[in-house]
Amino acid sequence: MQITRAADYAVRVMVHLASLPPATRVQRNELVQLSDAPRSFLSKVLQRLVWSGMMASRRGTGGGFELAAPAEQISLLNVVEAIDGPIRLNLCVAGAAGCERSAHCVVHPVWEEAQTALVKVLGGTSMAKLAREAEFHRDLVLNAAGRHRTTASIEERRPPRRASTQLPGGVEPL
Repeated sequence: MQITRAADYAVRVMVHLASLPPATRVQRNELVQLSDAPRSFLSKVLQRLVWSGMMASRRGTGGGFELAAPAEQISLLNVVEAIDGPIRLNLCVAGAAGCERSAHCVVHPVWEEAQTALVKVLGGTSMAKLAREAEFHRDLVLNAAGRHRTTASIEERRPPRRASTQLPGGVEPL
């Protein structure tokens, strides 16, 4: 399973919109520029995000794209699945009809555990959280370049780290 380039572009756009004040509209050309996506390809991605109900679009003067729901309510899982469909590590985790061997397959429980962990991590990561992280990283770059953006220290604004949850085998998630 690999997240598609389209889903990657969708995430870039949604994180950018989440970093803006609510109801801020951004024109397609700006989204093309910030996502590094070909215009015609990004147009199709934007359409899917609008159809999914996470993004709204308006035509004409003052038009553009904006979040249709609060950034806290839109998860990374929502965005990826809006573009790529349901996340499945393997056919056998797709349900009872997915694999005839699941009842006696020794690997099946591992696939299910990995699937559950992936869905939990993506579903527990909101666009608001990613927007805060993006701002923090931008500030680090500005600070390193000697251009301080705000008077608050970077550490004071760093988003809180999520509680440590170990993945199978004792591996810490990134």
